[in-house]
Amino acid sequence: MGAIDRNGYRFETEFSVINQNGAIHVYHEGEFMEEIPFHFDGKFPEPNLLEELVEGYCEKHNI
Repeated sequence: MGAIDRNGYRFETEFSVINQNGAIHVYHEGEFMEEIPFHFDGKFPEPNLLEELVEGYCEKHNI
């Protein structure tokens, strides 16, 4: 899964299949801003879950 870029923000996903959790790391113009934690089932997080998390973050922060 690649990174998602939106208006100068970059969202990079990291996850653990063993622990069934992960995080999206948020960067703005190369500077780390925060981490969005999440849980998932299966071998990897569904792309729709990641898109929803990024969309929610963008809406909340008016990005």
